[in-house]
Amino acid sequence: MQDAKTELAIIQERSKKGLPLERVYPLLYNRELYLMAYGKIYRNAGAMTKGITSETVDGMSLAKIDTIIEALRYERYRWTPTRRVYIEKKNSTKKRPLSVPTWSDKLLQEVIRLILEAYYEPQFSDVSHGFRPGKGCHTALRDIYHSWHGTTWFIEGDIKACFDSLNHKILLDILAESFDDKRFLRLIRELLQAGYLEDWKYNVTLSGAPQGGIISPVLSNAYLSKLDLYIEGVLAPVYTRGIRRQMNGTYVSLMRKANHLRHKGRLEEARRVREIALHMPSIDPIDPNYRRLRYIRYADDWLIGFAGPKEEAEEIKGRIKDYLHDVLKLELSEEKTLITHARTEAARFLSYSISTAQSDDYRPYGGRYVNGKPELKLPEDILRKKCQQYLENGKPKHRKELTEDSVYDIVSTYQAEYRGFVQYYQLAMNLGKCSNLKWTMEQSLTKTLARKLNVSVPKVYEKYKATHMVKKQPYKGLVVIVPRKGKDPLIAKWGGIPLKRNVKAPLDDQPPVVWQDRTELEKRLLADTCELCGSHDRITIHHIRALKDLHQKGQREKPRWIQIMAARRRKTLAVCWTCHMDIQHGRPRRSEPSK
Repeated sequence: MQDAKTELAIIQERSKKGLPLERVYPLLYNRELYLMAYGKIYRNAGAMTKGITSETVDGMSLAKIDTIIEALRYERYRWTPTRRVYIEKKNSTKKRPLSVPTWSDKLLQEVIRLILEAYYEPQFSDVSHGFRPGKGCHTALRDIYHSWHGTTWFIEGDIKACFDSLNHKILLDILAESFDDKRFLRLIRELLQAGYLEDWKYNVTLSGAPQGGIISPVLSNAYLSKLDLYIEGVLAPVYTRGIRRQMNGTYVSLMRKANHLRHKGRLEEARRVREIALHMPSIDPIDPNYRRLRYIRYADDWLIGFAGPKEEAEEIKGRIKDYLHDVLKLELSEEKTLITHARTEAARFLSYSISTAQSDDYRPYGGRYVNGKPELKLPEDILRKKCQQYLENGKPKHRKELTEDSVYDIVSTYQAEYRGFVQYYQLAMNLGKCSNLKWTMEQSLTKTLARKLNVSVPKVYEKYKATHMVKKQPYKGLVVIVPRKGKDPLIAKWGGIPLKRNVKAPLDDQPPVVWQDRTELEKRLLADTCELCGSHDRITIHHIRALKDLHQKGQREKPRWIQIMAARRRKTLAVCWTCHMDIQHGRPRRSEPSK
């Protein structure tokens, strides 16, 4: 049996040639794929989260992989219903349903995802940026910024409950175009129809891809790739014509007149005529022989930029609505699918405000340089809402939930929250407005530290103030240094993040596809040796959620397994079955190190 990287490379090559993939199901017998899948998802936040059973990543072993493969080989594998929970939507009071699978189901889903991704990635359109390797929100926004010049209208797309409404028959038909293996398709169909438990009541799933499932993003992209093909292959050719707009006749006449007056020596008249010309477009904004349709999609959010009359923008919206309804069985939300005038209003996409610049007076290079260029901005309401998290009655507040944490952890938490917000909006031309957020968060941070240490805010500044040098520029902030015996100290900083726009922000949602050699964890599992006693009996991997869980208050003498994990700063430990049970039940270790 070939190694995982070779198998995936073969799949990718067949995809590039446009050939369907046959005999996919036997690929699921390859233990190497499960080891690769394990190495990719064991760090995920949900790896230690239980589904409807108590199974988590803790206790992972080669025997568990072999059990899954054996069940698949004889077609006895059955997907477990997911556990339904609800999480708050970003920038909304509504909650989003989330499906939590069991660990075995997560592992098998990741194996299937690796196969689907290897096949579909070469075929997916470049306009699709959601849940794809090497792409993300910033790559989508950069494409708009660099390519959408001269946009007149934005069509903001919103599909009603998109992921919950995906038609299973259509999805399986789409997969059948690429995968000629009935057993593989049946396995995916059974996954889609496995159902979920909510308040311990079973519910069937007749449509949709479960949000929270590892395989859901690639299935959704495969489904919505049909929309990409329709807009790029059918609508774009119809609504794109002409090389460039014609010159504005009135503008040309006025400029000629100004030149004539200047040659006659009537300089003041020439200046006034030229000034009139410079306040009107140099090209014809309603040129009937020029049209441009541009399209971008991130998951179920999509945006169209159109250069042309509003009537045709309405027509484009109607055609997309009909295609979604008739072909993909999805509904376009009329109230949320807006047509926005790009120069006088702003569209909202990926939490950015997007518009087309218009300024006749700004001429840095002797011309109206910014006119027609896309503008990406941080929306005022999002900035206010972010600040509000650190305010109470309009004033910065201390955060009670953090006062039990260490000073190092408190400063690290604030810095991570601030950095994440600023880095996401690096492409925004008004990024400097985050200075208000920085002030608000800093006041909240110092008040939280003052409450924890039972001192005044000035005392906090006196103890922790620092100057951070970033690219030879000084930035005032705070720093906490925790010395460690025989090791480098732990350092937590607040501040030192420049509020400078960076349109080349290298922040992608996912790294590019690189099928690396075995991870260090995979090698330790394959070594088949207990790291506590040296035994080779049923080796499993013990997992913890976070390293801070190793430091339990009131614990005088720490068990050896905690000492080893703390010393190595690892959240995993390869142990035999006996040692694992001793750890799980808090018993003294019974097995002795082998000599």
